Amino acid sequence: MTEKTPRASGEEAVRAAVPVGAPVILSNEPGSFAWSVLAKRHPALIQQVRDAFPYGLRQHEALDALLDEITNGVVQPLAPADHDHERWATWGQEYFGRSWYDAPFLWAESYFYRRLLGAVGYFDAGPWQGVDPFAPFKQAELRGDAVEEELRALDTLASIPAEERATALLHASLWGNRADLGFSITAGKSAVADAAVAALVADDSATLWQLLPAGTSGTIAVVADNAGRELIPDLVLIDHLLEHGHAERVVLHIKPYPYYVSDAMTADVVDCLRRLTEATGEARRIGGRLWKAMAAGSLEARTHPFFCAPLPYEEMPEDLRVEFASDTLTILKGDLNYRRLVGDQLWHPTVPFAERTAYFPGPVAALRTLKSDVIVGLEQGTLEALERSGAAWRTSGTHALIQVRP
Repeated sequence: MTEKTPRASGEEAVRAAVPVGAPVILSNEPGSFAWSVLAKRHPALIQQVRDAFPYGLRQHEALDALLDEITNGVVQPLAPADHDHERWATWGQEYFGRSWYDAPFLWAESYFYRRLLGAVGYFDAGPWQGVDPFAPFKQAELRGDAVEEELRALDTLASIPAEERATALLHASLWGNRADLGFSITAGKSAVADAAVAALVADDSATLWQLLPAGTSGTIAVVADNAGRELIPDLVLIDHLLEHGHAERVVLHIKPYPYYVSDAMTADVVDCLRRLTEATGEARRIGGRLWKAMAAGSLEARTHPFFCAPLPYEEMPEDLRVEFASDTLTILKGDLNYRRLVGDQLWHPTVPFAERTAYFPGPVAALRTLKSDVIVGLEQGTLEALERSGAAWRTSGTHALIQVRP
């Protein structure tokens, strides 16, 4: 697909890149969450990627140069010969030559991952072309004992009432690798409520299910987040939606290339489907149904360059806007999609979710574990209780939300 997002240039672009209403999150405040990502997480990731593959001298030199740039230098543009040079110039030419810490956090993170792929030769003709530098981390999760236990726990699904099953699967998809799918399924409704609902800072799940009554003939869009152990409960939820008539078709939107370490691509979807089909019992049956659904077109994996863009969904290109407008519901998974949905800015937490998503072309839901500073749609009482707790509730991943704008 062709990227159609228009952007201004020069001083006009700088103004356009700063949405009104709340400060854009930067990374230039030492000790802040955004600062720690650039100062600590990114350098550590470069070393982890270096250690994960037997890269040659060229890749090692490029990784060293990138590490030096992000720690001591300024943002450098892509090489003119790079296939997406013009696209990234359009997306943020005004940040080139500036400190990484002075660019918007969302932009700096996204551009870092693009530069990391360039350093290891992902886009270049050669032996490392198309080799996902994050694949070992994703695959390790799928081989873990926790996944095996969760797949076995699926055998009890058939004995659970449909409403409780739907709640358990929704929460498993919400919490991702923090979920204990086995506990959610086998413990029953009250335990699910105690373990999961108590940690929800907002819960519009009733509205979500009202939008998806059984017998619905429409299409649900699921904009995926992470691969590995987090993608499996997403796929199990998708199977439930199809099998119980909440949708006639599900489109799973995934990334076109490796992004944010664990984000799902086509290969990751296939790996998870194979993991399911190679299991036993209900997991195997779910995997078989999903495999057939993809072959029949009732489950479709789709991607778009915009899913790796450093832009909010408010700037989505027209072809995506038209597609989402036709869907019964768009479910956006994960923290990054949430930041892009509401804007990566320091909104007051009580700003209504519906206000920040009014631009979205159709009904939209966010399922997100809190792992960054952005948050909207909280009740005042909830906010006060969270602030009194003294915990790092915005970034620790210990809280989550289900927010829906019909």
